[in-house]
Amino acid sequence: MTDALNTKRSEEIFGSAKNLMPGGVSSPVRAFKSVEGDPIVFDRVKGPYAWDVDGNRYIDYVGSWGPAICGHAHPEVIAALQETLEKGTSFGAPCVLENQLAEMVIDAVPSVEMVRFVNSGTEACMAVLRLMRAFTGRDKVIKFEGCYHGHADMFLVKAGSGVATLGLPDSPGVPRSTTANTLTAPYNDLEAVKELFAENPDAISGVILEPVVGNAGFITPEPGFLEGLREVTQENGALLVFDEVMTGFRISYGGAQERFGVTPDLTTMGKVIGGGLPVGAYGGRKEIMSMVSPSGPMYQAGTLSGNPLAMTAGIKTLELLKQEGTYEKLEALTKKLLDGILTAAKESNIPIHGQSISAMFGFYLCEGPVRNFEEAKSADTERFSKIHRMMLEKGVYLAPSAFEAGFTSLAHSEDDINATIKAFQESFSEIS
Repeated sequence: MTDALNTKRSEEIFGSAKNLMPGGVSSPVRAFKSVEGDPIVFDRVKGPYAWDVDGNRYIDYVGSWGPAICGHAHPEVIAALQETLEKGTSFGAPCVLENQLAEMVIDAVPSVEMVRFVNSGTEACMAVLRLMRAFTGRDKVIKFEGCYHGHADMFLVKAGSGVATLGLPDSPGVPRSTTANTLTAPYNDLEAVKELFAENPDAISGVILEPVVGNAGFITPEPGFLEGLREVTQENGALLVFDEVMTGFRISYGGAQERFGVTPDLTTMGKVIGGGLPVGAYGGRKEIMSMVSPSGPMYQAGTLSGNPLAMTAGIKTLELLKQEGTYEKLEALTKKLLDGILTAAKESNIPIHGQSISAMFGFYLCEGPVRNFEEAKSADTERFSKIHRMMLEKGVYLAPSAFEAGFTSLAHSEDDINATIKAFQESFSEIS
C-alpha cells in the first residue's frame, strides 16, 4: 500500500453517518477523534485482516476490540453458527447451549462456581455492582482511575486528586448522588486502597478493577498488588471483583486470575466468550451468585441473554483455544511484535515504554515506567496520532487512541508480524 491511501468511499459513508448517528458512530472511539483523519469504514474481515469499503487491506490489531482471538470469521466458528442459525436466532427460553458454555467457563475460571449470561460487558458490570451491594449490604465501591467498566452511571467517575476524594460525574446526565458512593484510587497503589477502607469502615461493598488495565493503554499489576487487594478486601469483609471482559480467555485460558494466581470473589466476562457476537457474563462463588433472581432477591434479566448464536460462537471459540500450544503461540507472537516496536522506536531515538502479556500488548510514547493512568497521560499523544495515520497508510490498523490496548490473534502469522514491524520502523524514522 502506498502513502496515497484512497479512502474516498469511507469519507462519503462517514459523512452521511454523521447526519444519522451521534458523531457518525455507534461507539465513541470509532470516530477517530484522538487521531488524524476520518474513520476507516470496514467492509469485511477475515483471519488477521480487515478490508475497507475502498478495497484497502489492513493487518488488524484491534480484533473487534478483543473478541477475535482466533482470527476474524474463523471457518469453524462460522460453520457452527450456520448450523445453529437454521434452528433460530433467539429462543427467549432455556437451551442446552447455555449449559455447555457455562460448564466451560466454570471449568476454566478459578473464581466461577455459577455464571449468568448477559449481552455485553457493560451489562455484566452493572449487574455485578448490584450484586456486590446486595450481598454485603453496603453501598460504596472502590474503582481505579483508568479502569473502564462500561457506561453505567456509577462507573462514569473521574478520580479525584486525593484518594479520599469522592467521585464526581464524568458525563452529563449522571447525578452526583449516584457517584457519591464511588471511591477512586490510582491503579497499583495498594496504600491508597487501605486508606479508603480506613476512612470508610464497614461501608465498602468491594473493589472492582481490570486486573490488567486495557482501557488506559496497557498497564500490568506490580508484584504484590493483586495479592494485596485480595488480603485487604478479606480483612474488611468486602468483595474483590475482577473485570475480565478484556483479559478473560485472552491472557490465559483461565484469565488474569489464573495467570497471576489470585482468585477474586466475582468476575465479569465478555468479548472472547461470545466469539465475536454480543455477549457478557458474570460469575463467582455459589454463595454469592445464589443472590441472583430467581434463586435470590437481586433482580436482573435480559431478553436476548444466552441466545443460541452467542453461545455457539463462544463454545466453538473456547474449544479452539483449548488446543495444545495456543497460548504459547500467542505469547511468542505478541512478544516478537512488541520487541520489534520498541526496538524500532529506540533506533529513531523516540522515547517509548511498552508491555505485553499473551495476546495483549500496549506501548506509550514516553520514557516510562507507566504504572497508572496518571503516568500514562505523559505519553506523546500528538506523535501517536501521526504514527497511527502513517501505519494506516502502510496497511496496519491500530486502535485509534493512545490509551487502548492492542490485540493479536492465532491468525496472525510471522509474516504479518514482520510486515508490521517494518511499517513501524519506517513510520518512526519518518517522524523522528
